[in-house]
Amino acid sequence: MKHVTKLATGAAGLGLTLFAALPAWAQEAAAAAPAATVDKGDTAWMLTSTVLVMMMILPGLALFYGGLTRAKNMLSTMTQIGAAACLAMLIWVMYGYSLAFGPDVSGGASNFISGLGKAFLKGVTPASQAATFTAGVEIPEYVFICFQMTFAAITAALVLGSVVERMKFSAVMAFVAVWLTIVYFPIAHMVWASSGLFFKAGALDFAGGTVVHINAGVSALVASLILGKRMGYPTTPMPPHSLTLTGVGTGLLWVGWFGFNAGSALEANGSAGLAMINTFVATASGGLFWMLAERLAGHKGSALGFCSGIIAGLVAVTPAAGNSGPFGAIVLGAIASVVCFYAVSVLKPKLGYDDALDAFGVHGIGGMIGAIGTAVVYAPSLGGPGAADYVMSSKLLVQLGAVATTIVWATIGTVIAMYVAKAITGLRVAPEVEQEGLDLGEHGERAYN
Repeated sequence: MKHVTKLATGAAGLGLTLFAALPAWAQEAAAAAPAATVDKGDTAWMLTSTVLVMMMILPGLALFYGGLTRAKNMLSTMTQIGAAACLAMLIWVMYGYSLAFGPDVSGGASNFISGLGKAFLKGVTPASQAATFTAGVEIPEYVFICFQMTFAAITAALVLGSVVERMKFSAVMAFVAVWLTIVYFPIAHMVWASSGLFFKAGALDFAGGTVVHINAGVSALVASLILGKRMGYPTTPMPPHSLTLTGVGTGLLWVGWFGFNAGSALEANGSAGLAMINTFVATASGGLFWMLAERLAGHKGSALGFCSGIIAGLVAVTPAAGNSGPFGAIVLGAIASVVCFYAVSVLKPKLGYDDALDAFGVHGIGGMIGAIGTAVVYAPSLGGPGAADYVMSSKLLVQLGAVATTIVWATIGTVIAMYVAKAITGLRVAPEVEQEGLDLGEHGERAYN
């Protein structure tokens, strides 16, 4: 969880006025207390973590998703991901950061969203500070803004895995702008901001099980249903054109995920170390157990299955990264991997929806398992970091509430965002463009010549 909305913005005049209004004894106590300082080691770690998350988007996710498409749609897939991330970054600094982590609005609305007091980063300077989880230890606010910006960018890009090979580039951009505004920013505020509904309820989401993965996965399913199936699906074979590139993308995602998970500690400390080892072992478990599930289902253990299991393990451990012991993380990764395998190989064909790159089957389902399972593996009796008086049943109810709210919010918001995009640009490319491929039809280029 990131409760960093308590920001020292350098308002010296206001601080001196309030200080002068205190009684003498309080002034002496305040003067004796150490001032919050920026820790250079924590700042360096957060700068590194931010760049690692950026690597997850470009090139990690772009190669992972691009390799899974047909060759005629490789460039369009990579371009959609890159452009969506760029748009998310610009929107974040214009008003997204303020809505998610800015000053509270009056009344009960602060449970769901912040105000526009920090729109266009108003009041943010190199001297501004953002709180960490240790009293008196802070990082520059610009660093926190950048770190959270990469989360918004990759979440928007993840949604696109369900709609590749048939959605207009212009529609993607319109959708991302609306979706971030009405889906991502409110959920991020509810879960991670100190005034947010689920933060106050004690929801456990260390690095984005609800905010990133359930949000993106459910939105991906809804978007694919509204957009419709690809031409020829499911009778026409549509195998990945380059599992080599998907494998490279998988490796980049795993490495970058250490910034995602361990960086969410906001400090270079033991919590980051716990998140790091959990990101190793849950992922290893996920990759192997997906291949085991393939064998038990009568298939050969595949490279695609290995890559899918890696991602499933990473998704599941995201909310539990700093909220589980290593062996709890191993179990969580294994369970999520096996369940996601059946969601992709059994549930999806049975229901007939065309989630092209299994964004819902891996991120949505894996995120739900991770978010709910975090309440279990958090227990100290299972090696988690919970207090001795931890009550699992109460925390399960909180986690279920956060998961259910995210599902409903993402569903409604995605419907709105898709129909707004449709009204502005239309959603699907023309049939001849889809047949020829979006690389040529939308961008006038080929990935391979």
